[in-house]
Amino acid sequence: MQELNNDICRGRKPVMDLLTKTPSLCSKLLIANNVRPPFLDELLEAAKNAKVTYQIIAPEALDKISQGEKHQGVLCRLTQVKPLELDEFLKSFDDKTPALVVVLDHIEDPHNLGAVIRSAEAGGAKGVVYAKRRSAIPNDTVIKTSAGASLRMPLIQVTNITRTIERLKEFNFWIVGLDEKSPSSIWEEKLPDRTALIIGAEGSGLSRLVKDNCDMLKKIPIVKSGAGSLNASVAAALGIFEWARSYNVER
Repeated sequence: MQELNNDICRGRKPVMDLLTKTPSLCSKLLIANNVRPPFLDELLEAAKNAKVTYQIIAPEALDKISQGEKHQGVLCRLTQVKPLELDEFLKSFDDKTPALVVVLDHIEDPHNLGAVIRSAEAGGAKGVVYAKRRSAIPNDTVIKTSAGASLRMPLIQVTNITRTIERLKEFNFWIVGLDEKSPSSIWEEKLPDRTALIIGAEGSGLSRLVKDNCDMLKKIPIVKSGAGSLNASVAAALGIFEWARSYNVER
């Protein structure tokens, strides 16, 4: 995962989630001087319980730090997050029990990345893999879109998706690519118990090399063709929860 040192988490709900669920990732809380009770009281209480220092500043200063993005009067500066290596991640859980890993083949929109991470956490995935180049990174937009899941979910940044697929196969994962042109529907048969679900880029879908290295390609059935193809994050969510349904992942 890319270092988030000097990055921020903004917005009332994301910041409160950060303070209450993963306070170790918050180095400092910044609050606009126009924030009023009862939210101000809740915020200060959460900061006290999390042992996070805070500072009251002018709203204009928050505007500058958040670069014009909406902050609702509050943001946290994030501590540095140690990058997670692929092998370190794969060796962190049993290589025989059911597991889902979501692999993103150059998803460039940070809103899509955040939405996929949120679905991956909710659906019981072990982690989300994304490419170092030509991909969105876990920035402030991703944190907010994922409702903070990107600060809790294992995120693995890799150099080459094709080589990553080969490594996943060595750990007993079946590689399932979502491809709207596949003749086989995702509903036709149960997904493998150890699935690496590959999600293609917005518009172009799976790259040729990635597609060639998949064990199977599956499509999401579209009832009315006029709707066109699904958004990448929507397709990912359907694939994630189809796997979760099959393996009775607990909420």
